[in-house]
Amino acid sequence: MDLPAPQLAALVAVVDRGTFEAAARELHVTASAVSQRIRALESAVGQVLVRRASPCTATPAGATLVRLGRAQALLQAEVRTALEPDEGRRTELGLAVNADSLATWFRDVLAEAATWDDTVLRLEVEDQAHSHELLRRGETLAAVTSDPEPVQGCSVEPLGTMRYLPAAAPALLERHLSRGAPDWSRMPVVVFNAKDTLQHDLLAEVGVVTGREPPTHRVPTSTDFLEAVTLGLGWGMVPETQLLPLERAGRLVRLRPDRPVDVPLHWQRWRLDSLLLGRVTEAVRRAASAHLRR
Repeated sequence: MDLPAPQLAALVAVVDRGTFEAAARELHVTASAVSQRIRALESAVGQVLVRRASPCTATPAGATLVRLGRAQALLQAEVRTALEPDEGRRTELGLAVNADSLATWFRDVLAEAATWDDTVLRLEVEDQAHSHELLRRGETLAAVTSDPEPVQGCSVEPLGTMRYLPAAAPALLERHLSRGAPDWSRMPVVVFNAKDTLQHDLLAEVGVVTGREPPTHRVPTSTDFLEAVTLGLGWGMVPETQLLPLERAGRLVRLRPDRPVDVPLHWQRWRLDSLLLGRVTEAVRRAASAHLRR
């Protein structure tokens, strides 16, 4: 089956930008040309590849070809750079990483990437339990994930574990003590988003019945989540590396120091013989080795 590169590039652009018009601007062609390329590609494979909605999204068949398009674009860009060196040319790498990693150990990866003159990173922030879906849909080339099972066409390797501990501001804990122990059924809690189950898993463990949980605040960025817990909005599961300096300063206290939660992290990446993808993988390995628990 012959799948021309311009047609695959049009598909990737439509999925990335959400509209045919935005894809046309990226590719420097008309929206009609983009539409013709998508129709030709759909005719070649005999399946609908794009859901024409707002925004446009890939069908399952489309997602498969998006992956092919991204892989093809990456390898072509590397070949172009090798044959025609151009200091102004940069290749985009799409990576998925969870917010807590991005706020802690993944900063070392960003520091290394700052020295790469031929690469730009496109980071997608997603919960570690769901980031592998971005790989499956072809939206990223690699991902930090808690899933040890590789997505089809990907390799996977363990990175280490992030340790979380329940913590609260001293004043909040003092207001919600019952017989010297936290009153879990009344003390407010902070969660990151609807996918964050760490806090409610602990509540279930200590006997708080579903439907009778305490007031729950939602703060969907890692830095602001930590700040909300520190300010006493509620208790939350805090990464150990963030907790330690605040604990030493007396701004946070551990609620159950004997029951940490260790979340295993893995690095999944497409099986491509790519110099750029290999370089970012090495940077991830170094950062994880320096900061994550083994």
